[in-house]
Amino acid sequence: MKSTKLQRRRGINKKSKALTLLMLCIAAYFVMPLLWLLISSTKDTSGLYSSFGLWISHPFVFFQNVQSVFQLDNGIYLKWMRNSFIYSFGGALGSTVISTLTGYGFAKYRFIGNKQIFSMILVSIMVPSTALAIPTYLLFAKLNLVNTAWAIILPSLVSPLGVYLMKVYSETAIPQTLLEAARIDGASEFRIFRLISIRLLAPGFVTVLLLSTVGIWNNYLLPLIMLSETELQPLTVGLSIWYARANFSGGGADGTMQVVVITAALISIIPLILAFLFLQKYWEDGLSAGAVKE
Repeated sequence: MKSTKLQRRRGINKKSKALTLLMLCIAAYFVMPLLWLLISSTKDTSGLYSSFGLWISHPFVFFQNVQSVFQLDNGIYLKWMRNSFIYSFGGALGSTVISTLTGYGFAKYRFIGNKQIFSMILVSIMVPSTALAIPTYLLFAKLNLVNTAWAIILPSLVSPLGVYLMKVYSETAIPQTLLEAARIDGASEFRIFRLISIRLLAPGFVTVLLLSTVGIWNNYLLPLIMLSETELQPLTVGLSIWYARANFSGGGADGTMQVVVITAALISIIPLILAFLFLQKYWEDGLSAGAVKE
């Protein structure tokens, strides 16, 4: 018996070590690009090409690089960042509100075509955004909304994935008996949602908000098609403009410009990192919802 237990423990230890090694490899896969971006932003042109990518070289010029980012092209980087904030948080907030209302309605009310309409929403998740880019452009061109902020915000308000997530979360987070008790007490449906449901849906709301914000912040194709003025572009398209200049200006690579682009890319991810850190508690609660069935 003892030998059998020892063999089991050894087997578990081997599996545990293998799993730990696998998790470390996965973590390194995600962390290494960020680490390279951080270290490369501290280098000058010569250090970027002469030193090892994950080793800090001298001189340390991180703050000079940051200054160059905000001074280049008369400070257009600040305009790109402002645009990204407007497009991302404006579109994400509207998308999350619509997804919450729609998902809650599908989860807690029964009406004609409930399952059929929700099935259509699930199917639309499979449609790639690239397939809708040109039709969306043609539609907004007829409405004279091309080259405006609305051309980015309005398409972002529709999130089939957000509707699906909020429906699933509403089914697990809000007991039907609680709603029935409120109705017996004479509360209207709007009052029930405003005073009871919305508080229970807060973790799911924040989860969908974060997902929508990241998706819109990183969106490249839609603003590239919809916006023609450089000052209206978000960071994703703006950085691609600088990257093209760094690699093709003057018929060769511009090393100084490449360092600026690397530093600008590092700065562009800071708002998302801060958002995840400040909303981490709600994020974790939202992801774990429904994991345990009562």
